[in-house]
Amino acid sequence: MFRGVATLNLDSKGRLVVPSRYRDALMVHGAGRIVVTADPSQCLLLFPLPEWEPIEKKLNSLSSFNPQTRSLQRLLVGNAADLEMDGAGRVLLPAMLRQFAALEKNVVLVGQGVKFELWNEERWQAQMEQALAFRDGAMPPELEGFSL
Repeated sequence: MFRGVATLNLDSKGRLVVPSRYRDALMVHGAGRIVVTADPSQCLLLFPLPEWEPIEKKLNSLSSFNPQTRSLQRLLVGNAADLEMDGAGRVLLPAMLRQFAALEKNVVLVGQGVKFELWNEERWQAQMEQALAFRDGAMPPELEGFSL
């Protein structure tokens, strides 16, 4: 289970050092093999390989005759790349995906249960400002009655 936010830096080659608190879990759950793909929110999604495989299978089983489904298949499956952590806990992010998510030096890794989101730091700050709009009564209907 991945949770929490980590502010990180990409190195000059586009490598991300996975925080040590997640490395063991990624080694146990997928032998350090990770799938990274594009997300419609213009961040990247990082899944341990065993978590990604059923998602990919389900996406590929959907009809490609529906234009919206086909677009989602292109985005998620078409951009998926296999990564492997090296001995230092680093993964090399593909240049096209770094460009898609506008990832430069400062990035934010956000644990989301079985996956991570990887954000450009400025876009992440904008997401947090948007999340605070819930205070103003813009709560989605499915969250009514939910409490912490």
